[in-house]
Amino acid sequence: MNIVSIEKLSKSYGMKNLFSNVSFGIDENDKIGLIGVNGTGKSTFLKVIAGLEEADDGKVMIGNTIEVQYLAQNPSFNPSDTVLDQVFQGYSPIMKLLREYQQVLLAAEDNPKDQGLQKQLIALSQQMDGMNGWQLESEAKIILTQLGITDFTAKVGTLSGGQRKRIALASALIHPADLLILDEPTNHIDNDTVAWLEEYLHKRKGALLMITHDRYFLDRVVNRIIELDKGNLYSYTGNYSLFLELKMQREADQEASENKRQNLLRNELAWMRRGARARTTKQKARIERFEKLSDEKVDLSQDRVEIIAGASRLGRKIIEIDNVCKSFGERAIIQNFSYIVLRNDRMGIVGPNGSGKSTLLNLVTQKLNPDSGVIEIGQTVKIGYFSQENTDMDEELRVIEYIKEEANFIPSADGGIITASQMLERFLFSPEMQWTPIRKLSGGEKRRLYLLRILMGSPNVLLLDEPTNDLDIQTLTILEDYLDDFPGAVIAVSHDRYFLDRVVEKVFAFEKDGSIRQYVGGYSDYQSALAYDEEKQNQGKETSSEQPQSERPKERSRKFTFKEQKEYEEIDDVIASVEKEIQIVGARINNTGSNFALLQELTEVQQQLEKKLEELLERWTYLNELAEEIGQQ
Repeated sequence: MNIVSIEKLSKSYGMKNLFSNVSFGIDENDKIGLIGVNGTGKSTFLKVIAGLEEADDGKVMIGNTIEVQYLAQNPSFNPSDTVLDQVFQGYSPIMKLLREYQQVLLAAEDNPKDQGLQKQLIALSQQMDGMNGWQLESEAKIILTQLGITDFTAKVGTLSGGQRKRIALASALIHPADLLILDEPTNHIDNDTVAWLEEYLHKRKGALLMITHDRYFLDRVVNRIIELDKGNLYSYTGNYSLFLELKMQREADQEASENKRQNLLRNELAWMRRGARARTTKQKARIERFEKLSDEKVDLSQDRVEIIAGASRLGRKIIEIDNVCKSFGERAIIQNFSYIVLRNDRMGIVGPNGSGKSTLLNLVTQKLNPDSGVIEIGQTVKIGYFSQENTDMDEELRVIEYIKEEANFIPSADGGIITASQMLERFLFSPEMQWTPIRKLSGGEKRRLYLLRILMGSPNVLLLDEPTNDLDIQTLTILEDYLDDFPGAVIAVSHDRYFLDRVVEKVFAFEKDGSIRQYVGGYSDYQSALAYDEEKQNQGKETSSEQPQSERPKERSRKFTFKEQKEYEEIDDVIASVEKEIQIVGARINNTGSNFALLQELTEVQQQLEKKLEELLERWTYLNELAEEIGQQ
């Protein structure tokens, strides 16, 4: 059943068109992911549907009995409210009752002899019985606990930004709603909490519409993807993996259609240039056809972030961490951690919120000092630190001024230079946008600009603290490709499981006692290792928490690495392509005749191709044997 209908919706800000003439519907069982490049208007689109902003044109029609609950990307709070007061926001009778009950309960606990408060509490308890308030209160506390909030009477103003976002998320989840609208719900929550939220939303009844950059989350929760692209809305049935296939097909169809239109246009243009001999009905129709073809322009340009940045020379010594300890008060955050960072390290750091992940990066950058131990930084090391908050960004500066504060140009991989303006264009900041004050950018655009400034410094060691927060999927994909070839070390704190699987080769997990344990592989490998340890413990066998990954039993399940998976999917096409090249070269050799110089050249090419084919066939055999072994596990 359709619960929300959107008809011909349009919205602009000044000269910028966010979306135009958009129509679609939301059914009661839809779980929809909204994606698009930062700055395309995704958050605005959600606010219009939630009734928090007015559209320039069009209608949003929601049934009278349909309840909509909305979680903003940056929710507002009353600092003096308690956690439960904030969770039980709203004007529905049940929410008013829950707030009043909590307030009277706290007052009665402070004044146990006050008979008036006790009578009030009894009366409210009876109302809670009648409205099934106890179940809602219990569910709220369970959700808060799952989200890492255990002090329900704490004042919201005393909590961190991440904790406040989780309280707002709990509030959105416990309110009864036919349509739940979430803007970046996975930001500021740790990996375990993301996994819990994923399972919760997967099982939840009712419609869901959300923005998220978490690709695993999209793949496992949603059954429909809608994409905002250049003001248009495209809808795809299926999860994120299927969306990628359907999007490629759509763009291929668009390109084929545009090529066909261009061919027709060339023919019509040739006829027009010859001139019409007489203004017959047939010729008038052909002129009209030419004008129509000229007007039917399809925008095939791809908004892609291209990251090309040269890194400074890196010496032999990178970063050496020796027996470092750090505590805050009586709480040990880091205990006796030692590690030598290697030139091409790809390190992922995981752990619950507040466990000390960002603290470790701040120790490396010397923003904090260790209580004991030593951190030595090599003389040639140039650290680029992409922190969670770009708080030092002067929003009165124009975009290009902010970048030029770091550098006017950077060296490119081919020995040339790339100017600040050129890099901005590659980061989707048009020449007009480059002179826009930073304050007018969206949150995601500011993060993209901040990332560019870090890279403009040509670092040779990258520290990334939650780099996936507020960056769109397209920017993340290009960043991941860039990190593949980055000539230096990368240390990333992230709750994004896909990003960790895609980028890192070692995972450092923070334990409850402040120790940091190392695992080889990406996030999925880390999860497999934890499951293996848990299984062993359940079998009653002792497993040393200090046992290195290399000593684990060899019978552990094998799996493709990210690169092997990609290679396995593409190798048949690569082999076919090389075989076709060999056939073409063979045919040219047969037709060469007495041109011996060309014959020798072609023969050498043929030998190189045959050698390449032989290597590919050997690789094909290995990958298929590995695939068969994985399939039999």
